[in-house]
Amino acid sequence: MQNSTLITVFTLSGLNESRANKNIYFAFTLLLYLLMVVVNLTLIATIIIEKTLHEPMYILLCNLCVNGLYGTAGFYPKLLSDFLSDSHVISYAGCLTQAYVIYTSVMCEITILTVMAYDRYVAICRPLQYHSVMTPLTVGKLLLFAWVYPFCSILIAIYLTYTLPVCGSHIDKLYCDTWSVVKLSCTTTTLSSAYGFILISAQLAQAFFIIYTYIQIIRACLKSVEQRSKFMQTCLPHLMALINFAISASIDVMYSRYGTETLSQSLRNIMAMEYLLIPPLFNPLVYGLKLHQIRRRVFRACARDKVTQM
Repeated sequence: MQNSTLITVFTLSGLNESRANKNIYFAFTLLLYLLMVVVNLTLIATIIIEKTLHEPMYILLCNLCVNGLYGTAGFYPKLLSDFLSDSHVISYAGCLTQAYVIYTSVMCEITILTVMAYDRYVAICRPLQYHSVMTPLTVGKLLLFAWVYPFCSILIAIYLTYTLPVCGSHIDKLYCDTWSVVKLSCTTTTLSSAYGFILISAQLAQAFFIIYTYIQIIRACLKSVEQRSKFMQTCLPHLMALINFAISASIDVMYSRYGTETLSQSLRNIMAMEYLLIPPLFNPLVYGLKLHQIRRRVFRACARDKVTQM
């Protein structure tokens, strides 16, 4: 058994099968990452610059895009450097840092989506009270919760992982996560596992809250043509983002805890990185194309740039 005190680096084996075409993978990943950055920054800049978009729904969307940039920054730069290197290793501190960034991003995603669901519930089910309920102070408190809660809760998970002595250094993924490190522990992991299930239960509670709000929203929409139109314009992108995130996160959770080595490495990589690939690209594109206020302002800005260049 390896002495846990000697382990200072972990080996990531997710790229072992891509060595032959690593330059192609590097170019494709770089272009994809740059596209994510561009579309998210475009949406963020549009919402910040346009004062007419300084409303709760767009402010929450802006935070969703910021979180997308934050989460991808914890994954793609390291992945790109691994494509250019023959040794895919990461330090113990770097591993825990990467796990912290990725997991806080995932939890921020669900908390922001939960707040967005509440915002749409108030807008459609209690329209006359919307501005008195969703005040700037309330939105600020909800956003504070959406960011602080994930950062604090994942910090506890990282600390519990850090206290475990590890007797292995091989991680069969593209990136570090706490569960991969916990599985390398030499001792019992009951406390870490129990806390992990508590976090998952908290996320499920938020999911049930979202389901409840949408049941109420759909009931309200069935009574009014105007409400149905508002649902299609503002709730449909949010619902699509929720479904996409739920599928991506569920696949990763099931793979991390119950994954099997009988699957091909490529399929395991796709399952492991789906929620780091789809939501950061999917969310700004869907919202930007579906919400006509944003779409109109983005096209207007592009038209101004063309006129200026002429």
